[in-house]
Amino acid sequence: MTATLDVFDRHESAVRSYIRSFPTVFTTAKGHLIHAEDGRQYIDFFAGAGALNYGHNDDGMKAALLDYIANDGITHALDMGTSAKARFLERFHEVILAPRGMEHRVLFPGPTGTNAVETALKLARKVTGREKIVSFTNAFHGMTLGSLAVTGNAFKRGGAGLPLDNTVFMPFADFIDGGFDSLDYLERMLAGGGSGMDMPAGVIVETVQGEGGINAASFGWLKRLNDLCARWDLPLIVDDVQAGCGRTGPFFSFEPAGIKPDIVCLSKSISGYGLPMALVLVRPDMDVFSPGEHNGTFRGNATAFVTATEALRFWTDDALSREVERKGAIIEEALTAMATKHPQLQPEVRGRGLMRGIALGVEGAADQVCAEAFANGVIMETSGPDSEVAKLLPPLTIPEDALREGLDIMARAVDTVAARIAGADRPAA
Repeated sequence: MTATLDVFDRHESAVRSYIRSFPTVFTTAKGHLIHAEDGRQYIDFFAGAGALNYGHNDDGMKAALLDYIANDGITHALDMGTSAKARFLERFHEVILAPRGMEHRVLFPGPTGTNAVETALKLARKVTGREKIVSFTNAFHGMTLGSLAVTGNAFKRGGAGLPLDNTVFMPFADFIDGGFDSLDYLERMLAGGGSGMDMPAGVIVETVQGEGGINAASFGWLKRLNDLCARWDLPLIVDDVQAGCGRTGPFFSFEPAGIKPDIVCLSKSISGYGLPMALVLVRPDMDVFSPGEHNGTFRGNATAFVTATEALRFWTDDALSREVERKGAIIEEALTAMATKHPQLQPEVRGRGLMRGIALGVEGAADQVCAEAFANGVIMETSGPDSEVAKLLPPLTIPEDALREGLDIMARAVDTVAARIAGADRPAA
C-alpha cells in the first residue's frame, strides 16, 4: 500500500486533500460500502461529499448506463438535442417540477456545482441590471471566482489571489446569539438611505450550510427571507447543490418552508451515479439569456442524463423522504448521546435529515474523531471554518443496521478522543 500511495506523492499536485484524510487506495464500492486495495472495508458516511445520495453503483442506474453505452448512445453533444436529454427533461418535469407547482425552465451550465452558482449569479445580474449579491456568513458556494466571492470561508477565499468583490455578507440565521434578527437587519440596510448598501442584484443562500458547519436555517427564517426578497424585487437563489436531491428529506431542501425560489442550483447527486452534472432552475420570466450568451463544452453530459433519469424512480412517491426523516432521527439520537456523555468537548448537535454533524469546541477534536473513525472503518469528514464539525453524509439508502454500526464506531471514536484530550490536560505526576 505504501508503494501505491507513493505514486500520488510523486505525481499528483500538493493541492490534493481527501487522500490525506483517507490514506489508502480504494478499488470498488457498492451501496454504502467502499473497499480498499488492502482488503479493508469501510462504511461510507461521506458519499462523495453528497454526490452519491443513492449509494455506490446503484443497480438500476448501472444497467441503464451500460445499455446506453452498449448501444452507442450519444456521450457528448454540447446543448444539441439528444434522446437522453429529452427523456430527462420530460421525466424531471413529470416527477419533480409539476407535482410541486414549479414552472421553472431547466438551464444546463457546465457540469459542476460552482458552474451552476456562477450561472445563477450572472443571470440575476442580467435580470436586474445590478451588481452586488447578498450572501451569508459561513456560506460555501464553490471554488471559481464568482462563487468564491459569495463564499465566507477565509481559507478558501485566500486562494483566489485577488480581491473578491460585489458581495455584501449578512449574518446567517442564528449566526449572532442573543436574539439578534438577521433579516430585520438586512431589511433595515435595504431601506436605509444612509446604510451604504447599493440595491443588490439578488440573494443567494443554502438552507443548510454543509461546508460552513452544518448550520440549518429554520423554515420560518427561510420563509421570511423569501418574502423579503419578493418585497424588494430581489431574485432569491437557493444553492441546493449539497442539501438538495433528498439529502434533508424532501427532494428540495426548501420545500418545508413553503417557498419556490426564483433560481435553484443543483449538482452533486442530480446525476444519481456520481457522474458530473449540474442544472439551474429558472423562473420563466427570468429566462433571459440570449442563445449562446452562456454556454460550456460539457453542459450536455448525456451519460449523466441517463442515470439522472433512472434516479428519479426514487421520487415517484414519498417513501425515500420518510426514510431519510426516520434515519435522520436515529443519527440525531446517537449524536445527542455522544454530546451528553462528553460535555467537556463543548458539543453541539446540528443538521437536518441525513445532513448532520456534531460541533466540538475543543480545537482539533473533530479532526481527531474523523481520523479515529477512519482507522476503525468509517469514512467521514469535517466541516466548518475551523474544521470543528464532525460531519455525516451517509447514502440516503443506507440500511439501518449499517447506519447504527457506523454510529457505534463514531461513538467509540468520540470516547477515544475525549479520553486522549483529558489525558493531555492532566498535570504530569
